[in-house]
Amino acid sequence: MPWHTVETEVPRATRSVAYAHHTETGDPVVCIHASASSATQWMSLVDRLGDRHRPLAVDLHGAGRSPSWRGGRPLTLADEVALLEPALAATGARFHLVGHSYGAAVALKVALMHPHWVASLTVFEPVLFSLLMTDDPERPAAREIGAVRADTSAAIDRGDLHGAGARFVDYWTGAGTWAAMSERRRAAIAAAMSGLKDQWHAVFEEPTPRAALARLDMPALCLIGGRSPESSRSVSRLLVKTLPRVMAVELEGVGHMGPVTHAERVNALIEQHLEGLARRF
Repeated sequence: MPWHTVETEVPRATRSVAYAHHTETGDPVVCIHASASSATQWMSLVDRLGDRHRPLAVDLHGAGRSPSWRGGRPLTLADEVALLEPALAATGARFHLVGHSYGAAVALKVALMHPHWVASLTVFEPVLFSLLMTDDPERPAAREIGAVRADTSAAIDRGDLHGAGARFVDYWTGAGTWAAMSERRRAAIAAAMSGLKDQWHAVFEEPTPRAALARLDMPALCLIGGRSPESSRSVSRLLVKTLPRVMAVELEGVGHMGPVTHAERVNALIEQHLEGLARRF
C-alpha cells in the first residue's frame, strides 16, 4: 500500500519529514527509527497497521529527508522532540508512540515532555545510557558502551566514517556484519556516522531522572532482544523497574536490530499490544 508524505506549515529546514499510510481512520501511531536508519525502517509496520490505525513514521535529524542538526551546540533529545512536534501536533489526537533504540530514547523524551499527547508507549531497547551512568557508571555494561562511544567518536574525529560505521554496526549486530554488507549499505551507514557524536551526547549526557519516568502513567510495552548487547538490555531492565504500567517481553533469538531483522515477530507484538488497548478502552 502506498505511503504519502505529510506536509506541515512549519518551514522545511526546521521540521521532520513524516510518512503516513493512506488510511485516515483509527488512532494515530507514531513510529520513530533507530540511529543510522530512517522512517522507512517502519514501512512494514505502517502497512500492517494501516487498516485499523493511522500510522505515521517520522525522520529524526539528519535521517531520510529531515535536516541535519545545526544548532551550534550539542544535540539533545529535546531538540529531536522539537523537530517532531509539528508532525505530532498534526495528528490532531492522542497518539500511540513506537520507538526503536535511539528512536525509543526520543519516544521516552516525547512522553516526558508531552505526556498528555501519548496514549501508549512501545519501546524496543531504548539506548538511554544516562540511566546506566546514573545507576552505576562502573558496571560492565556501562564501560562497554562507553568504549563504543569513545572508539566511534575517535574514528569520526579523524575522518574515518567507515571505521566508525564498522565499530558501530558490529557492536550492535555482531562481528562480521559490516564486512558482509553491500558497499552501498556501508556507504549509507558511513554517511550517517557524521551525526553519531551528537546522538551519543544526547543519550549519555542529557539527564533523565528515573523519578520522572516513574510518573509516566500511560500503558507501556518494553521489547527486549534475547541476543542484544548487555548495555541496551540493562537500560531496558531499569526501565521495566521504573515505569508504573509496563509489560516486558523478551524475544528469544533476536538481537538489538530486531525491528529490522525480525520485523514480522516484532510488528505482531506491537499490533497485539495496540489491539489489546483498543479492546480495553
